[in-house]
Parts: sequence; structure tokens; C-alpha cells
Amino acid sequence: MSIKNDYYKVCALKELKEKTGKRFLVNDIDIAVFKIKAEVFAVSNNCPHQHTQMIYDGLIEDNCVVCPAHGWMFDLKTGCLPTGARGLRTFPVIISGNDVYAKVDRKELNW
Repeated sequence: MSIKNDYYKVCALKELKEKTGKRFLVNDIDIAVFKIKAEVFAVSNNCPHQHTQMIYDGLIEDNCVVCPAHGWMFDLKTGCLPTGARGLRTFPVIISGNDVYAKVDRKELNW
């Protein structure tokens, strides 16, 4: 369900546990959502290393998520690796009432 400007409801805020990821499918995009203190982050759930879809199950360290498959670390705000290289796609998040919304562009197919 869209609320405005392509933001889609992902979940209720109470569904998110502190420093524990949760996996969602929004507009055919697999995303991982994390709550750290008062902030909520949404990133692609697909690790670019070997394309495992396990980011949601990663450990949280210093506002970063560590991929459980191979240990790559990604900043949850930027999606970048510690070297600054691009890693995960990030999605803007807003909280409206008790719900979490993310701006997730529809997947475009280029045949």
C-alpha cells in the first residue's frame, strides 16, 4: 500500500526487534530492515559478493550489518563497504504513526 511519493508500507514498527533484521518483499525487491535505537534502515537483502539473500540475518556492529555468508560489512546508512565502495542498495524510510514505510522503486526489466 502506497502512502505518498512511492513509499510503501513494510511493517508495523513493533514487528522490528532491536538490532535484529527482518526480511520483506516490496515491489518484487527483497529488502532487509533493521531497527537500531530510534532509527530504521532498509537495504537490499542481496549481498553483492556471491548474491546470497541473507543480509537480514547479519550481525549488527556500529550501525553496520555483517553478511552471515562471508563476513562482508556494510554501513546501513550508505550501503557502502568500509573502503567506501558501493555495496548494498539503500532505501529511504519514514515512520508514520506505528508503521514503517520504505521508498522502493519498482524493478524494471530490460529485455
